[in-house]
Amino acid sequence: MVTTKPDDRGRETADQAGPGGPARPSRRGLLAGAGLFGAGAVAGGLTGYFTHSGGQAAAGGGDTELGQQTVPFYGAHQAGIITPAQDRLAFGTMNVVDGTSRADLRDLLQEWTTAAARMTAGHLVGEESDPAAPPVDTGEAVGSPVSRLTITVGYGPALFDGRFGLAGRKPSALADLPPLPNENLDPDYTGGDLCVQACSDNPLVAFHAVRNLARIGMGVVAHNWMELGFGRTSTTSAAQATPRNLLGFKDGTRNLKAEQVDLLDKHVWVGTETDQPWLRGGSYLVARKIKMFIENWDRDYLQDQENVIGRAKVSGAPLSGGSEFTTPDFAKAGADGQPAIPADSHVRLASPEHNGGIHILRRGYSFTDGIDPQAGTLLGGLFFIGFMKSPSQFIKLQTSLATDALNEYIHHTGSAVFAVQPGLRPGQHYGDALFA
Repeated sequence: MVTTKPDDRGRETADQAGPGGPARPSRRGLLAGAGLFGAGAVAGGLTGYFTHSGGQAAAGGGDTELGQQTVPFYGAHQAGIITPAQDRLAFGTMNVVDGTSRADLRDLLQEWTTAAARMTAGHLVGEESDPAAPPVDTGEAVGSPVSRLTITVGYGPALFDGRFGLAGRKPSALADLPPLPNENLDPDYTGGDLCVQACSDNPLVAFHAVRNLARIGMGVVAHNWMELGFGRTSTTSAAQATPRNLLGFKDGTRNLKAEQVDLLDKHVWVGTETDQPWLRGGSYLVARKIKMFIENWDRDYLQDQENVIGRAKVSGAPLSGGSEFTTPDFAKAGADGQPAIPADSHVRLASPEHNGGIHILRRGYSFTDGIDPQAGTLLGGLFFIGFMKSPSQFIKLQTSLATDALNEYIHHTGSAVFAVQPGLRPGQHYGDALFA
């Protein structure tokens, strides 16, 4: 049988294996073995990790300077929301494993904070100290430019059940999304107790961040599902050009921008309306995996593609006229007397004008999971991430899209929602407010 002994916090830890196999390692044992628990790993010298300059490079420099740029980890809001969207994404959800204690989860979130702060600054997760122990950092991104890495952490509805005594901290707005139009959800791509969104202009750096947080959490959390994104499909700053999605259209022309402070306060940042003060200054993250029927789309003729979207494919201008950033005129009629922007077009049905003024902040990415072995078609599409003051905003928008002409070419296969706490000050950790 497995015997236990009290550790220096008075909790019991596994001591030896029993006849049934190896004992589950204790949380403290895992952290100590990784060299992350002691003050030396946190406060010691930061061994150089990425190729970086140690600070924010000047905007507009060459490729090397751009790769050296870092995004501050600490601030009023978590980085990776209004940060100018990077080109690559690694998004992972994790579930807390059975038998994990409240203290184990709290300790994990503290260790994640230390690791995230160091990685986003371009440093090792921790210092190497014991050649007989597993490496502190997995090492695959050593020598890579940090490339504006951001790490954003969120909490799923199930985290607030009875396991960790957090039921009283659950925001009333945080709940699994109801059934919505045009979805056929794969249970392997839904939910999660925790999420980690890592964005960078370097794909290896983004992947490395999620991998290392999962590694630190071994014995406490396990992978639920993960998606890698390439090619951002939104712009979150007025300084960025509008990108294109896999349908070939500009995506996110009317997205909220970091410079629109008043609109962010109204639509993105949680305020005094919440019943949980710890979430004020945070946001809600909705993730949706959206499969595109690429081959069907590629056979459609150009005019119909433009009618489906409601914009010109090359210029991005609304079909009511003007240039890309001209406000769509939904009242304008075409030569045939029909609306210039069709009634079932995506642009019309998703617009604030059609949805009571609702906005959300989008941070989507293209993805591909290879080729369907039976059909021989591309398994790819849009990995949608949206930030908002309340998930009800997304529910309203997605309900409005029930008659969207675009539904012929897409359907939603994955879904999750998370509460994203506000940013941290030095000395604070993820989860502090939850466990206060």
